[in-house]
Amino acid sequence: MLSALLTAIQAQLNRKVSATGLGLFRIGFALVALQEILFLFYFRHLIFDPVPYLDRASPVLHVFLLVWLGVLACLALGYHTRRVAVANYLFWVVFVVFTPMWQDFDGGFDQLMTASSFLLIFLPSERALSLDPLRWTWRYSTTSQRYSPIREVPLLAYTLPLALTLGLLYFDSGLHKLSSEFWRNGMGGWLPATMPYYVSPLDMSPLLNIRWLEQAIGYTVIVFQLVFLFLFWFRPFRVPLLILGASFHAGIILTLNVYPFGFAMLVHYLLLVPFAWWRGYSRWIRCTRPLLTVFYDQECPLCNRTVIFIEHFDIRHAIAFKGLQSHAREYRALDVIPEATLLTDLYALDKQERLSAGVDTYIQILLKLGYTAPLGWLLKIPGIYRLARAIYRRIADGRQRQPCGEHCAVTPLPGWEHERPFAGFLARHAASDRQIAWRISKILVVVLLLQLNSTLHYGVLYRWAGARPSDPVLALLDQASDSVINLSHTFFGISPHALYLHDHFDHYNDIVALTYRDQAGQEIWLPFINQEGRLLSPNWGRIQSMWANVAITSHMSRDRLEKFTKKVTAFYGVEMGIDLSDAEFVIKSKRVEVPTSWVVDLRHRNFQGEWRDIGTLHWGRDGARLVVPHLPGDEHQLHDQGAESGPHRMP
Repeated sequence: MLSALLTAIQAQLNRKVSATGLGLFRIGFALVALQEILFLFYFRHLIFDPVPYLDRASPVLHVFLLVWLGVLACLALGYHTRRVAVANYLFWVVFVVFTPMWQDFDGGFDQLMTASSFLLIFLPSERALSLDPLRWTWRYSTTSQRYSPIREVPLLAYTLPLALTLGLLYFDSGLHKLSSEFWRNGMGGWLPATMPYYVSPLDMSPLLNIRWLEQAIGYTVIVFQLVFLFLFWFRPFRVPLLILGASFHAGIILTLNVYPFGFAMLVHYLLLVPFAWWRGYSRWIRCTRPLLTVFYDQECPLCNRTVIFIEHFDIRHAIAFKGLQSHAREYRALDVIPEATLLTDLYALDKQERLSAGVDTYIQILLKLGYTAPLGWLLKIPGIYRLARAIYRRIADGRQRQPCGEHCAVTPLPGWEHERPFAGFLARHAASDRQIAWRISKILVVVLLLQLNSTLHYGVLYRWAGARPSDPVLALLDQASDSVINLSHTFFGISPHALYLHDHFDHYNDIVALTYRDQAGQEIWLPFINQEGRLLSPNWGRIQSMWANVAITSHMSRDRLEKFTKKVTAFYGVEMGIDLSDAEFVIKSKRVEVPTSWVVDLRHRNFQGEWRDIGTLHWGRDGARLVVPHLPGDEHQLHDQGAESGPHRMP
């Protein structure tokens, strides 16, 4: 088995493909992470403060979030890509481990981001749509010789993240879905979309009320997740898998309020796009012939750097550069200009052979590049044009020319960082691609064992240990497996994906909302949950997970209810200007239905339920005091006492 794995990995290492999809994946991943860190910064007091605004977390956390934003901006731009990928991975690990993000504000999103962040350290994603090739070309080119960075990557750079971050996740999740009754009834995609805590503002009832469609979607999701890992390797299946998978996650984004997870999964499908599509798009946008021919001084280092810079961003190949010393006399428009004058400016000829020089050349370049045309129009404004012309003249007249001699030889680029398929310890100490393949094979075996432990833990050990709590052997195995999961979850994002199954929705018949009662006795709904029971924007993503998966569950506890109602009321109390030295918040509850079989128009029925007051949270000078005589769902918890299997560690 290991020999077959080694052969397959080596074959994929040796096959070189376009890096465009990998570059787009890096950009998409960085943008998803960037919006999430902006989200964390916006809710930093709610998430990180023990009591928002009243008992504050260290302000160093806020500084780290700002640094993290800078790291992700560099990752999106592809600037020092491998270094910032390492920094991004460390940020995910540190924040997940040492802040409440894991225990209180996690919904499966952090595991995915940790796993992908780890892989990005090794993937050569900087070879496309990145500033790193520009940086290398500037560094290792001379006036006589141009350095050409590698633009292709091994096929393994695409298949490895697809197998590990999508394939294993799907397979694990699909196996767990088979144990859930409402998933077996085909209602797995329907039920969360009818629960007020999970739905987006977009009313999908016309689709939710078509029973056969919802069942088809539910069963298709299970089959898709079980077969993805085994089929995506084969070309005939890639486009169908791409269409199905992208449709499912687009549906999650539109239907549910866990959009960060939907977008994070969706960007991985950029790795499944056929390479022919990227080549076709490149041919479609590429100019059949240059729109502008620019002439530059071949012996000027600044001019050469300018040419390298413009060519890097000329994705349409609209500009052709030619050296004045070699080509000037081939063109009649330049033939009448003395050589000494030619070398003082940057000249250009368009398709109609109209001549431009200096700032006008740069304006024409910006216009012909296409996406930079607004900058070209801006430079044409009289005042700006005059300033740009003065700056250009000063730089052009002050530049130094450097006639090429023996010193113009290109300095070689360090081999392991750029020439080898995978950077780091895998490549630096390997003499051949076969050795790299061998090391990757061994690492993949370890990953498979960690994933197997994760799947068996929740699917078998967790349930057996709960059913037989007095068995010491099962208890020991459960604890050992759980310890391994904690490590694999923390550093590699490998953990059970048994999310939103029957364990979570069974008896989840009560939801809770909060209002503020002012001095006149009037109740004001906090901008958190509305009268329908929906969480309002921007309280989605991990805030939704905190409230719907941790604070309010089918097995609600008084301690959790007090902890999170204090957090929410303190956060929004300060935001609304409420004096928390004497304030009363009303805790409301209403019943909802969570059936395992289809019910017509359930979304609207759950919205229309009646709210009842079940208690209060009173803020005074000594803090907050929760008064709730009876928790929602107490009746079924008493009925099920002794029948439930162990603590519910998974949502």
